[in-house]
Amino acid sequence: MSSTTPVQLPFEQTHPLRPAPLLRMLQARGPIHAIRTAVGDAAWLVTGYEQVRALLDDDRLGRSHREPETASRTGESALFGGPLGDFATEEADHARMRALLQPHFSPRRMRALRGRVETLTAALLDEMEAAGPPADLHAALALPLPIAVICELLGVPYDDRTRFRAWTQAAGDITDRARSERGLAELFSYGQQLVARKRAEADPDADVISRLAATDGVNDDEAAAMGMTLLFAGHETTVAAIGEGATWLLADPGQWQALVADPSRIGAAVEEILRAPGLGGGGIPRYARTDLDIAGVHVREGDLVLLDTGAANHDAAVFPDPDRFDLQRPALPHLTFGHGARYCIGAPLARIELAVVFSRLATRFPALRLDCPAEELTFNPNVLTGGPTALPVTW
Repeated sequence: MSSTTPVQLPFEQTHPLRPAPLLRMLQARGPIHAIRTAVGDAAWLVTGYEQVRALLDDDRLGRSHREPETASRTGESALFGGPLGDFATEEADHARMRALLQPHFSPRRMRALRGRVETLTAALLDEMEAAGPPADLHAALALPLPIAVICELLGVPYDDRTRFRAWTQAAGDITDRARSERGLAELFSYGQQLVARKRAEADPDADVISRLAATDGVNDDEAAAMGMTLLFAGHETTVAAIGEGATWLLADPGQWQALVADPSRIGAAVEEILRAPGLGGGGIPRYARTDLDIAGVHVREGDLVLLDTGAANHDAAVFPDPDRFDLQRPALPHLTFGHGARYCIGAPLARIELAVVFSRLATRFPALRLDCPAEELTFNPNVLTGGPTALPVTW
């Protein structure tokens, strides 16, 4: 099987504790592969760390396409299934959006938010402890905490969480495009209503959406779109990271006890949790804006290029014994948050939430353990971010 022979890959979210043998085999044969996506379209899958890192910051790739109606698709998601944006203005649009959002996610602002994250986490753990074992750590902590944090940051009513959670789950559906589009439309409509309410309240410093709505040159639809993008990305990914992180730590009691015994390892634990999600997600979609060569393979303008950060984070040339979850792993820069100009602006907040969650869990529940075999845990196969559907624990 050569790197240019198209391979049909099953781009479902896999169980994080189970290997993805086909992808691992491909990765062993080289850093780039001709594949067919879940919907049968041609694409290039890039799995090598060096190549993924460079291409994440390569302006010869983008999210838009000159002829979007003919472009290859990764799946049915309205968010990541196909091209997004205007081919002629994508770079300028992206730079403007980051300039507008970056100040709201500065390290200083995120550090100021840490105390609130700690308070919210403590309250949720109080409730879990009072209810007594067993518990569903997904329902008790992994789901409500990121939602509460992003609601306070953006100025979204927490009481609306059931509604917008349903819309974000629908928008992230990778198997049903109609459902994904409906979810995205409902979410945007909700964002428009929020922006209108923020303008009426006339308190521009209250929260991120209020500040966006009060920014010169930002119209209501743009403020709504940015606010709802942050709402989606700001909780869906962190919910999955907490759930998968707990899975990794508790599946190996030795790793959990190492963290309990030495709280100074929390930083290493967070980075390993972020690195650990393995192969099978399908990669970050990009489209070639011009012809280019990747590791000796010619890629034509318009081709779909999938940058598999999960595979890159498991490149044995960079991460020895990459499939092992290891709190002793030397600090190396994973690519979970991207690299370069598109590096995730929410990375500082995600790290804070993960650090608070697992340091508090280790302190409050040192005897925490899974209440079922790790292999029996189920993960959402139809949503972009994946994550466990439930996480039964006891102590």
